[in-house]
Amino acid sequence: MKAAVMYGINQPLVLEDIEIDEPQHGEVLIKTAASGVCHSDLHFMEGSYRYPVPTVLGHESAGVVEKVGPGVTRVKPGDRVVVAFVTSCGACDYCVVGKPYLCGNSAALSRMGRIKLKGQPIPQFSNMSAFAEYQLVHQNACVIVPDDVPMEVAALVGCSVMTGVGAVTNTMKVPVGSTVAVVGAGGVGLNIIQGAKLAGASRIIAVDLLENKLAAAREFGATDVVDASKGDAIQQVQGITGGGVDYAFEAIGLAKTAEQCWAMTKRGGKAVVVGMIPIGASVSLPGPDFIFAEKSIHGSFYGSTRQTYDMPWLMELYRQKRLKIDELISRRYTLDQINEAYAALKNGEVNRSVITF
Repeated sequence: MKAAVMYGINQPLVLEDIEIDEPQHGEVLIKTAASGVCHSDLHFMEGSYRYPVPTVLGHESAGVVEKVGPGVTRVKPGDRVVVAFVTSCGACDYCVVGKPYLCGNSAALSRMGRIKLKGQPIPQFSNMSAFAEYQLVHQNACVIVPDDVPMEVAALVGCSVMTGVGAVTNTMKVPVGSTVAVVGAGGVGLNIIQGAKLAGASRIIAVDLLENKLAAAREFGATDVVDASKGDAIQQVQGITGGGVDYAFEAIGLAKTAEQCWAMTKRGGKAVVVGMIPIGASVSLPGPDFIFAEKSIHGSFYGSTRQTYDMPWLMELYRQKRLKIDELISRRYTLDQINEAYAALKNGEVNRSVITF
């Protein structure tokens, strides 16, 4: 099969022929239909997060079941599925208390060395390696896609939609009437905005540096926008709300913007880090705020997803036209155009791009 191979940091991805094993017990071979071009992969491409190379990146995808191994009961050949990049075992302490996104056995369910480049085993990324024509995944990662949901839409449900909407609805359970700020109006940030709208937030303030991102934020539900290139963003948010917001979501992945989110919250407010802050970076917060302002900071991983429960209702909201996903997709590329897709992402030209197969 064809796959986009990462050979090193800050190097273009290279289209190569690679081999993939047949599915074994509990495994599913999926023919990829669509893979989202996500900033999380860019963190690995640029070295702020490390992963063994060569490898095949990609973690936001949907496809059609080609083959199943022995013992597979969740799906069958021909099924259309979203692939969740956290494979949960269903039996560890985290899984049994309803936190499968923190599964302690997820790594053990991966298929390391089951794809080969020039005869040599290479590691599988995020339990799927979705920038390839086929994926070998565990059946627990598969979520059925209704026939009337396009595959590129389903792919985005697999990461950006789940991560953004879930940060609001699952991780923080934002109450109706709350005030919310979202720092970073990219693919995940726009879905945090959508989640806040669904939750009934009274004010949703989008913060970004680019006019096109702020325009998109308004389209997806922001009631107010703050251009951080024109004055102090913290002061602007405090001015709009008369003192700060109840919840401030960081959706870029920088220590500086996490600290800004903290400062944007009012007394008793909550800062929520959704973006991938680079390894080695630290967030510095004023100590007295914890006590005298009773502020708090939270992390949100993958929208605290319980994929077999959450992804179906996200797709149902899309079917009811209550969740914008088609509108997220700015451009479509083929696999051999993947470096162009990442250049557009880095330049801030797109909300989300999709590789279609």
